[in-house]
Amino acid sequence: MYKRIALIAIASVCLWGCASGGGGSVPPAVVGTSPEAPVAQYQIGPGDQLQISVWQHPDLSPSVTVLPDGEISLPLVGEVKASGMTEKDLSAVIRDKMAEYVRSPEVTVTVLNAESANFQQRIRVTGAVLRPASVPFKKGMTVLDVVLEAGGPNEFASSNSCVLYRTAGGTAQQLPVRLDDILKKGKMETNYELQPADVITIPERLF
Repeated sequence: MYKRIALIAIASVCLWGCASGGGGSVPPAVVGTSPEAPVAQYQIGPGDQLQISVWQHPDLSPSVTVLPDGEISLPLVGEVKASGMTEKDLSAVIRDKMAEYVRSPEVTVTVLNAESANFQQRIRVTGAVLRPASVPFKKGMTVLDVVLEAGGPNEFASSNSCVLYRTAGGTAQQLPVRLDDILKKGKMETNYELQPADVITIPERLF
């Protein structure tokens, strides 16, 4: 009899421990979860310094700078549009052009100095804020971080009607942001973690 009671007591303690997780209550999330997007590859831009390497052809392997019009100048093939392309894409374009002059060329493009990266990686806040801002992207930054950088919403802001605009993988997204709930109620479901080139717009109230 006593043995049976002891076993029941031990089982109750085990079940309670599993239900509680052994670590007490879980703190609420402070960062919203935005839809997963593919990680965008770096796109070459004006001012970037590139190393063009053509295997076994050092005379065709210059270091070049992307001009303001987005083009580079290469031996044999002349002007090539580089802006907006990834290293892999530009390698393929140059390879195809050089194939007219070189037998089975093997081309590699490497970004030596990503001068345009700072512009591409910035986060923008526009609309009804005290100071519209464009700030460098930092991993882990959230909507709230950037809005505070902009001085917060102004007196005319419709703070629960904000929109986070994001382009990833060629797809444009519009994510609703309830900024008033974040600031005044501590509801962090729409305090999304940001990605490079995100734009946050805070509209004005309709009077």
